[in-house]
Amino acid sequence: MKKKENIKQDNLMEKIVSLCKRRGFIFQGSEIYGGLAGFYDYGPLGALLKRNIEKSWIKYFIEFRENMHLISTPIIMHPKVWEASGHMAEFADSMVECKKCKNKFRVDQLESVRGVLKCPNDGEILSSVSKFNLMLETKVGSSEDTAIKTFLRPEEAQNIFINFKNIVDSFSPKIPFGVAQIGKAFRNEITPRDFTYRLREFEIMEFEYFIHPDIAWEPIFDKFLEEQKEWLGIIGIDTSKLHPMEHPASGRAHYSIKTVDLEFEYPFGIKELSGLSYRGDYDLKRHEEYSGEKMGILDEEKGERFTPHIIEPTISSDRAILALLLSVYNEEKTTKDEIRVFLKFPPHIAPYKACVSPLLKNKPELIAKAREVFS
Repeated sequence: MKKKENIKQDNLMEKIVSLCKRRGFIFQGSEIYGGLAGFYDYGPLGALLKRNIEKSWIKYFIEFRENMHLISTPIIMHPKVWEASGHMAEFADSMVECKKCKNKFRVDQLESVRGVLKCPNDGEILSSVSKFNLMLETKVGSSEDTAIKTFLRPEEAQNIFINFKNIVDSFSPKIPFGVAQIGKAFRNEITPRDFTYRLREFEIMEFEYFIHPDIAWEPIFDKFLEEQKEWLGIIGIDTSKLHPMEHPASGRAHYSIKTVDLEFEYPFGIKELSGLSYRGDYDLKRHEEYSGEKMGILDEEKGERFTPHIIEPTISSDRAILALLLSVYNEEKTTKDEIRVFLKFPPHIAPYKACVSPLLKNKPELIAKAREVFS
């Protein structure tokens, strides 16, 4: 058996991309028209794998816990949502454009040599850094004159926050409680790259956990970080390649008080796989301010209203699938000294659980028996 650690990392991504197309896991989006960067289609095996991962996430984080509520919401919301959330002002990347090759690059993906940025294609010195909002714009309405300009959601969290009052009024949940969702999000990435790692359309699995502002949030935060790692191991991801990385204040999102990512050793670098943020009361207070709706909860013991604080564990199912494929990829030499490739999935995650096949395909009675067993 060829050991996993001896598989050459420099071409492992090429092998994974080839395998995904060859075996029906992942295809390039709009491939017959040349493809569209940042969009991928999940084939028959990929769709089953994705569904199994999402089922596992729901089972681990929602079904086996008290006071967890699953919702499903649209990808388009009222444009005021994005003003209140801060995305209109804050959700942007720094971008530079090469005047020679005309390509655009994210500043944080370029290496700086003594403070100078150079184009990775032709070495041209890059300057004139500009801000680029990552939200994908769309319009809602029957005519150009009356259509409302809004955006495809860049995250799912805001759907949960604007439904906070509905859930409290309908279910009267006791603090602490969580609201979870799995769904699409969209970001107009300047440079989508690394197969399905950085996409323009992707799937997020996340929940917002609402806690009392007076309790210590750090133990809850640390527990969720441990559980994120445990669940990633359950679905088959190599946890020895996971590394926690706390963001410095300058690198956190505008709403975050503390953010810790679990980074994975991808062939193209150690990069984020899952995220965990302590958001404080920023989101609920902003939506209360912009909507005029009360977003607090009554403390029955003290007879006072308070605004819950929020801890948010989140992960992209697309990134989870990529990390999983890299973790379960195996090669072995056959008796003919050829290389056989196989994927060593945990049974509950594997797209196919079992295969029923007749020993001889030209024997009708064996085919009939195989169909009987399958049934």
